[in-house]
Amino acid sequence: MDIIINHHTQTPIYLQIVNQLKEMIIKGEITDGFILPSERTMARLLKVHRNTIIRAYTELKTEDFLASVQGKGYRVSYQNGTAEEGNQNDVISWPSLIKDEYLDLKITFDDLFTKSYTSNNISFAGGIASTEEYGKEDLALILNDMISSDTTEAYSYTPYQGNLQLRQNIARFIQNKGIQGKAGEIQIVSETNQALDYLAALLIKSGDVVITEEPVSPDVYRTFALAGGKVVTVPIDEEGILCDSLEPLILKYNPKFIYVNPDFQNPTGTVMSLKRRKALLSLSHKYKLPIIEEDAASEIRFEGVRIPSLKALDKGNNVIFIYSFALTFAPGIRMAFILADKILIKSLSYIVSIRLISLDSISQKLLSSYIEKGIYQKNLRMICKDYMEKRDLMCDCLQEASALGLKFHKPIGGVYLWCRLAPEIDARRLYIIAVEKGISFIPGNIFYLKGSKGDNYIRLNFSYPSKLQIERGIQILTEAIRESKETVTEDEEDRKDSEFHSL
Repeated sequence: MDIIINHHTQTPIYLQIVNQLKEMIIKGEITDGFILPSERTMARLLKVHRNTIIRAYTELKTEDFLASVQGKGYRVSYQNGTAEEGNQNDVISWPSLIKDEYLDLKITFDDLFTKSYTSNNISFAGGIASTEEYGKEDLALILNDMISSDTTEAYSYTPYQGNLQLRQNIARFIQNKGIQGKAGEIQIVSETNQALDYLAALLIKSGDVVITEEPVSPDVYRTFALAGGKVVTVPIDEEGILCDSLEPLILKYNPKFIYVNPDFQNPTGTVMSLKRRKALLSLSHKYKLPIIEEDAASEIRFEGVRIPSLKALDKGNNVIFIYSFALTFAPGIRMAFILADKILIKSLSYIVSIRLISLDSISQKLLSSYIEKGIYQKNLRMICKDYMEKRDLMCDCLQEASALGLKFHKPIGGVYLWCRLAPEIDARRLYIIAVEKGISFIPGNIFYLKGSKGDNYIRLNFSYPSKLQIERGIQILTEAIRESKETVTEDEEDRKDSEFHSL
């Protein structure tokens, strides 16, 4: 149920809501008997005052599109007339049973992300690896050896902590990154989101404050908030999180931990400087404050000198290190790991034992052989070469858009471009125009906790689309920017004309 609020039109907001809901009801997109979100929930979803929703719902009731039902809320009653509660006792009102915080997720990042991957759409939305970027033949050989083996080991359950051989191979692999870790300090998980979910369950009590950088992936701040945490954000600049702003917040809130994504940060592509890393670690040791370090893209470096991870620089054991293979292994085979203090890992394994019967054993054995045979390291060089070509292509194709006010810094790695639009262009309006033309991206405000910033930013991914799609997609994006710019100009002229005639 997508409702778009346009703050640049003369139409009152409550009428915008009324008109869009009426259209969805008439078209059958919202069926008879459907229970709309409560006034409070809908107000929070649309970021408007509750009175605006009350006025909209009242208008729809007057026109017999809605009926209010005691204890259930507002039910759609377009085709069958006014709904009587006595006839509906056998119908469960699911929205009233589901926690508000989970209903609030409906029209945010997930919706934008899911809609971006359709057969006729060019997607710059997700941070997804290209399906061409892994050794298909190598994987086929490894899988064939596993299946044709006389033993049934490939199909057996693995320990809750993960396959021992994989953890041993990971421990050897991270030594090349300057990180010391033993197999017993590693917990295998399926992806970064699962790692954050388990850590949140383990560490966060209701009301605990956690600090994250901002902008930040919505998956991060939502996971912490849903676990009962209060999320406090700290801005980043071209060197990463602002450590000078961090210490006063530590003293004020006594946070449970700090979350950062130092290498090719999502969404900005920023690399935290060595100076900032050392300053952050100094604060961590001073206040005995854990750091969760997410690493999903440090291997995808095109140029410049590699900076040691926080985990490699940590003289104690303060850093919880999450490493994901999502962008560097076979798409669809999701694998990540957590490296941390052995006591914490033991508790994580207990959480895994409660939530899962077993981890995916075949994928673990595939990845283990992939690393052990050196194929993973070899394939990283191919990935970097191809993604660098895609980055260069996208930056070149954006030159025409740059003449329309779009600004960006060319990243030295990772998979994202963080682009700033001309001040008069709203990214959400641009998104609507772009989707109609067949491309998608993520508007910048999604990456801010309150959604009140980032309206003039968009995130573009260059790892997933093909080079032909990048050329065509950026051309369409440029057309959409131009059209959005022209629309803003026309709206401004209409407003001035209206003000003139009202004098």
